Amino acid sequence: MEAHQRHTQPRGVRLEHVLHGEVQDLLDQLARALVKGDGNAIAALWETPALVIGADGVIAVSSREQVAEFFGSAKAQYNARGVTGTRADLLDLERVGDRIVIAAVRWPHLAADGREVNSESSDYTLRRDDAGKLKIRAVLMRGTAK
Repeated sequence: MEAHQRHTQPRGVRLEHVLHGEVQDLLDQLARALVKGDGNAIAALWETPALVIGADGVIAVSSREQVAEFFGSAKAQYNARGVTGTRADLLDLERVGDRIVIAAVRWPHLAADGREVNSESSDYTLRRDDAGKLKIRAVLMRGTAK
């Protein structure tokens, strides 16, 4: 055994920790924008073309303007159901090569008093754009749980 052996995490573990933080930051930005109803901030987190897939249908997203319009109205829809907040609970990450990451996320729906009303889960396919930033390219909506 070498006298100067380092007692640190292997590089792969450190890189995964950095990736986890990067993905959590993107999801936290998404949560803040959703709660504010800021469609433009949400659209800035996407790269198009993209897909939103759910049990009720598939939406092909061709522009950031379409993302802003689609998600900009989410606040009013959530507020109508008594939901005033959320957060991104990152459940799992899968790296697919150098540019793609799949993130499993649980979104608790929070009432004004902070109580969890219900939740929904989605899988996000994120892809690094040419500048190296992760952007949302596809969402698989897994549905709501009560």
